[in-house]
Amino acid sequence: MINETHDTSITSLYKELGIRKEVLKFGREIEAGLKERFAAIDEVAEYNQLKVIHAMQKNQVSEGCFHYASGYGYNDAGRDTLEDVYASVFHTQSALVRPQITCGTHALALALSANLRPGDELLSPVGKPYDTLEEVIGIRPSKGSLAEYGISYSQVELLSDGTFDYENIRKAIHENTKLVTIQRSKGYQTRPSFSVKQIGELISFVKEIRPDIICMVDNCYGEFVETIEPSDVGADLVVGSLIKNPGGGLAPIGGYIAGRKDLIEACGYRLTSPGLGKEVGASLGVMQSFYQGLFLAPTVTASALKAAIFAANIYEKLGFFVVPNGSESRHDIIQAVTFGKPEGVIEFCKGIQAAAPVDSFVTPIPWAMPGYDSDVIMAAGAFVQGSSIELSADGPIKPPYAVYFQGGLTWHHGRLGILMSLEYLVRKGVVVL
Repeated sequence: MINETHDTSITSLYKELGIRKEVLKFGREIEAGLKERFAAIDEVAEYNQLKVIHAMQKNQVSEGCFHYASGYGYNDAGRDTLEDVYASVFHTQSALVRPQITCGTHALALALSANLRPGDELLSPVGKPYDTLEEVIGIRPSKGSLAEYGISYSQVELLSDGTFDYENIRKAIHENTKLVTIQRSKGYQTRPSFSVKQIGELISFVKEIRPDIICMVDNCYGEFVETIEPSDVGADLVVGSLIKNPGGGLAPIGGYIAGRKDLIEACGYRLTSPGLGKEVGASLGVMQSFYQGLFLAPTVTASALKAAIFAANIYEKLGFFVVPNGSESRHDIIQAVTFGKPEGVIEFCKGIQAAAPVDSFVTPIPWAMPGYDSDVIMAAGAFVQGSSIELSADGPIKPPYAVYFQGGLTWHHGRLGILMSLEYLVRKGVVVL
């Protein structure tokens, strides 16, 4: 229990940070009803923590794995062992985990370009992909896109309730269909994110039609949210970014691809060079951060989930449309809140920025960010630039004017961020308590 004197001290600190008592009171009332949800999240985190530790012990991670490696990177034991650890965590034959993979979009582009050839077709059975992938695929023309290399693309829209349109997916699969890409998270859409169970059902459906089709899952924002991963339900490749969930807030850069050995080998050759593959690519001193970040990832992800659920319940109570809603099961760390007007998105992001430990004095503004078709506002006062496992929020300035909140290395910081977002919305008159 927090005694009265200490509670007063906490209230005083919130006041110094700029949170009015009405906002704090409203937040505490919402939080009081979330104890059971938070306990369930902690159980998942415990399971995943044990899974990661087991993988590290199984592959005999040692102090020597943290040593600096440079140049070609031949025999970089830390790098090679880490890839074995990732393969164990995701229950796959192999993995590619490198600082040379710059972001999640790069990891996805790498997996696609490594395993598709001219004349092949890429199919998305989950509708439109994330904005930055549109240029990778060639939906929006771009230099070096898959379309420029003669790789075609088709997509099947989701049904109105956000579920898979199996009838039209079957029709879309033909002899040139080589790879199916499944985006687990919602991206800049207000559709539901998919559970691992749902993804497994979709993969089974595709494999029944054509067992040779490669099924790839964009796993960004979903790692460690559940006790199983898409690779446990038939995915041939799972792909993600290390500055999201699996990096635990410590990885300064990097991405991963885990899956079937032959597909991972192809990714290695695409990342470096034919004939070289996974044998080269020095770790350049980041291995300790990669290992320790993975070690912390289950509990960090749990903190981010608690913040997302807190946000959902806060804004749902205030009458805004939220996805997922306050009581739905969670399959990623992203929380969407639709305000219906740009001021809501902008003020929310200002509040998240003001709660940051880094650059809290900076005011985020919408700008023409590369890879997007509209101005985007991003709030991220992070220790690692663009790290969306850290407290962050962003959204395109276009209808329906939804903001996408994610991250929080600790629950207490996540709570502060949401309270600060509410504070800014109250100040602007977008919200009345």
